[in-house]
Amino acid sequence: MASSKAGPLMARLHAKPIIKRLFRALTWPLYALYCLTARISDPDASFASFSQFLSLFPGKTGSYLRAAFYSQACPNTSDEIVVGFLTLLSHRDTTIQRGVYIGPQCNIGKCTIGEDTLIGSGVHILSGNRQHNFDDPDTPIQQQGGYFEKITIGRDCWIGNSATVMADVGSHSIVAAATVVTKVIRQFAIVAGQPARIIKNRDKPEATN
Repeated sequence: MASSKAGPLMARLHAKPIIKRLFRALTWPLYALYCLTARISDPDASFASFSQFLSLFPGKTGSYLRAAFYSQACPNTSDEIVVGFLTLLSHRDTTIQRGVYIGPQCNIGKCTIGEDTLIGSGVHILSGNRQHNFDDPDTPIQQQGGYFEKITIGRDCWIGNSATVMADVGSHSIVAAATVVTKVIRQFAIVAGQPARIIKNRDKPEATN
């Protein structure tokens, strides 16, 4: 019985690298076109347009296409990732490490996502909490500028559905669904709420804040 199951499993393991190479070849012309358009227009705007296009492909085909493209276009990004249907990346300066799963309908800003992290559906990862200045009440907010910061989400984290993250999240942490992260979350923390607060520590289960 074990040997009968091992056969198909081994076949899939051998086929996966071939499939990834095939999709990398398929997306290379798209990546080359992106590089060309990025030279003659705003690079992030160009990247976001390609991300929007790639987000429309459903199923495993879409997952392989997105992994192949982002591993070429984004710095230090693995091709062993899953980026869900209708998920958008807004900045090329985004790093997604091996084993990351990003669910459908997410908006991903400038960030680094560590190995084996799970991102639920409908999650928003913003490029920091200073994207828009609003100190001058006499000037429209959209004209006051802002600052994009590269957020870091550590390895082996779980970000629940519909959470909003605008500050660093330490490794091995859990962010509950619909939580709003405005300040740095330490490692091994379980946080919930709007704004986020620590409800438990994974490394010290008996302690709460």
